[in-house]
Amino acid sequence: MPEYVYEAKTRNGEIRRGLREADNEEAVTSWLRAQQMNPLQVKKKAREFSLTFGQAVTPKDLVIFTRQFSTMIDAGLPLVQCLDILSNQNDNPFFAGILRDVKSHVEQGKNFSESLARHPKVFDHLFCNLIRAGEMGGILDTILNRLAIYIEKRVKLARQVRGAMVYPAAILGIAVLVISVLLTWVIPTFKKMFADFGAADQLPALTQFVINISEGFVGWFPFVFVGLVLLGTGLSYGYRQPAGREFAHRLLLEMPILGPVMRKIAVARFTRTLGTLLSSGVPILDALEIVASSSGNVVVEKAILNARLRISEGRNLAEPLGETKVFPSMVVQMIGVGEQTGALDTMLNKIADFYEEEVDVAVAAMTSLLEPLMMVVIGGVCGVMIIAMYLPIFEIAGKVKSD
Repeated sequence: MPEYVYEAKTRNGEIRRGLREADNEEAVTSWLRAQQMNPLQVKKKAREFSLTFGQAVTPKDLVIFTRQFSTMIDAGLPLVQCLDILSNQNDNPFFAGILRDVKSHVEQGKNFSESLARHPKVFDHLFCNLIRAGEMGGILDTILNRLAIYIEKRVKLARQVRGAMVYPAAILGIAVLVISVLLTWVIPTFKKMFADFGAADQLPALTQFVINISEGFVGWFPFVFVGLVLLGTGLSYGYRQPAGREFAHRLLLEMPILGPVMRKIAVARFTRTLGTLLSSGVPILDALEIVASSSGNVVVEKAILNARLRISEGRNLAEPLGETKVFPSMVVQMIGVGEQTGALDTMLNKIADFYEEEVDVAVAAMTSLLEPLMMVVIGGVCGVMIIAMYLPIFEIAGKVKSD
């Protein structure tokens, strides 16, 4: 529906300007007169780009906004006044513009949650649903405080995911770079030196083997590069397909060292999000749908949606979760206890606290295990190359000494 900018005069002579969605200018004019205002100007809002490079709302911006908003609502300030204050004092001009847009639609009579939903890249489905629950229950300040805590914990968890994934990838990338430099420039230099000494035909087996690898790498490098590009393109295309994405996510959960860490992260994210939604009054079927869409893993998402289907058929939550084999048995049993005692949200938050600590320990353990392991592998490969290159030098030196 198009938006119209209006300017009108009240009975007291005050000039008011605003923005309103309507089918046409006549509808806006009729609405203004119904509000006992005299329309001065009504025109269609010009289309504009709402997003440009370098503009973004960070999780830190979102946390500060929700905490300040919670404090203001708790102090009894009207919703529109809160939005006006927060938009004027916000250091992020992009976020300030979004808050002004939200304020404008709230002034037009829209619900706060509906106004936030106009900006899904900033306020996601979970955020808007929790706000809707807070509006319906009259506990908006409490919901905002819970949201701030949830976002902080989600950011911490995302940082742990990056730590679990980036560190091994960085070490592997450095290893490939170092070995490529050795094979491309260092080994050919030694080969030329051996040829100058006339020892190219009498090299030790290990030295000749390394030189052959270097020659093959340099000679076939364009083909290897093209092959890697094609492989990367193929993997990227396959990952965009549903079956390929599911295979990659399942493999990620079942890898020897990284898999247990990713599984614990998935459990922590699931229990924290579901616990926050249920404690805020969101119905369990709606909560499970939101949790599934924000799980970040197709395998976990399917398991949650399967549990949701079983609950809609009259079963409890623990049994279908146990059948998926995605969640550990301890988690399933604790969820079962939470359902029996009527304190599922509290139990889910306790599980989330436990698994977030487990993720801390698991990431630290994985890092401490991978670091020496990969250093040994990289050092071993580089050491073999260096020894292979120095063996002929030792033999030449021995011959010179004996002569």
